[in-house]
Amino acid sequence: MKKKKENLLIIISTDNIDSILKFPLLYGGVSIPRGYWKRVHIMFWGASIKTVISKKKLRKKIIELQKANVEFSSCIVCAEEYKAVKKLEKINVPCVHTGELLNEALQNDKKWATLTV
Repeated sequence: MKKKKENLLIIISTDNIDSILKFPLLYGGVSIPRGYWKRVHIMFWGASIKTVISKKKLRKKIIELQKANVEFSSCIVCAEEYKAVKKLEKINVPCVHTGELLNEALQNDKKWATLTV
């Protein structure tokens, strides 16, 4: 029997708040409690970072999902460019070299599923 993937990496690069709230954060938020995935990691890249720091509703949703064990990170290069590092770290979204986790997920498709929005 083939072993199922247990980890989901969601990469968000859109700046559309409705798309962010109604798809990746909604699905990511229910995935662990419903047993769809054991680990969910949501990664912000590019324009999504500007939306996170400018929309309080989005930041509140991120904090809520962290309580459900959803992990978050943000591209350090993008966050620095948008002067967003302090605001992201204030809501426990580490600004890191996200390419490392993305690369791991893309190269290890037996362990990770990836979804890009």
